Amino acid sequence: MDNAFLALFIVGLLGGGHCAGMCGGIVGALSLQAPQGRASVTLHLAYNGGRIASYALAGLLAGLLGQVVGNLMPMQHGLYLFASLMLIALGLYLLGMTQLLAPVERGGQALWKRIQPLTRRFLPVQGVAQALPLGLLWGWLPCGLVYSALATALASGSAGQGALLMLAFGLGTLPNLLLAGLLLARFRRFAQARATRVVSGVLVLTYGIIGLINFWRG
Repeated sequence: MDNAFLALFIVGLLGGGHCAGMCGGIVGALSLQAPQGRASVTLHLAYNGGRIASYALAGLLAGLLGQVVGNLMPMQHGLYLFASLMLIALGLYLLGMTQLLAPVERGGQALWKRIQPLTRRFLPVQGVAQALPLGLLWGWLPCGLVYSALATALASGSAGQGALLMLAFGLGTLPNLLLAGLLLARFRRFAQARATRVVSGVLVLTYGIIGLINFWRG
C-alpha cells in the first residue's frame, strides 16, 4: 500500500488536463473575482484547501467502509481486486484512454445534483469565508479520477490510510489548479507531454498489474 501513495499522487499530478476541465471554470471565476496580489493567492489556497479536505474526508469514509468489511476475507479480497483494476484504469487514462472513466463519473451525478445548488450561496467569492466552503462543496463534483482513487482508499481497510491516500491524490492535483500564467502553461506542457504521460501511465499501470498478480497468488 505504500506505493499507492506515490501512484495516486502521480495520477493527481498528471491528470491535470482532466482537473482543469472539471474545475477550471470555477477557478477562472475565482481569479476574476479575487483581488490581485497576496489576497488572490490566499483565496486560491482556501478554495483548494477545501477541495482537498473533501477528498480526504471521502477517503476516510471509504477507508472506514473497507475497515468495517475487513473481517470478511472474501469481501476484502474483492476490494483489493477492485482497487487494482481501478489503478489499471487510471494508468490507461494517463496513456490516453480518457473516456475509460466516463461511466464512473456518471455514477455520482445524483449526489452532485443535490450539492451543486449549495455552491451558489458562496458566489461571488469575496473572501476566505466563501472560498473555503466553495472548495469543500466542489470537492464532491463527479470525477472519474477521484472515484478511481477512492477505490484504493476503500481497499486500504483503514480510515486513516484512506484519508492519507486521498490527501496524496489531492496534493497531486494542486499545481494544475493553483499555479497561474506562464508557470501554469509550462507545467501543463510538461504534464501533457506524450513522454511524461507514457512513463507515468506505465508506472501506475504496473502498480495495478502487480496488485492483480498478488491477488491471484494470494
